[in-house]
Amino acid sequence: MAIKKQIIKTKPVVKVTFTVDAKQANTAAVVGDFNNWNVKDGELSKLKNGTFKGVFDINKEASYEFRYLIDGTFVNDDQADSYRWNEFAGAENSVLEL
Repeated sequence: MAIKKQIIKTKPVVKVTFTVDAKQANTAAVVGDFNNWNVKDGELSKLKNGTFKGVFDINKEASYEFRYLIDGTFVNDDQADSYRWNEFAGAENSVLEL
């Protein structure tokens, strides 16, 4: 898994690229505070090499909890900026700092 952040100087957003290596998976999405945990809004595209990738404009100067949803299973990103316990989920979520 990988997270790439590109600061956009002319806009109050950061272009964030999420990449998930899940070659055996059929579907993958990134869901979090930045998209109201909406699977449809966080769908990742499957590339020819089997990885999933998506680019999102996310408001900067904030902290967001997120997770990947891979074939119906929630997974944290091992390259997240940190992790935060979430009572609602009963688990730790990945954290993205922008």
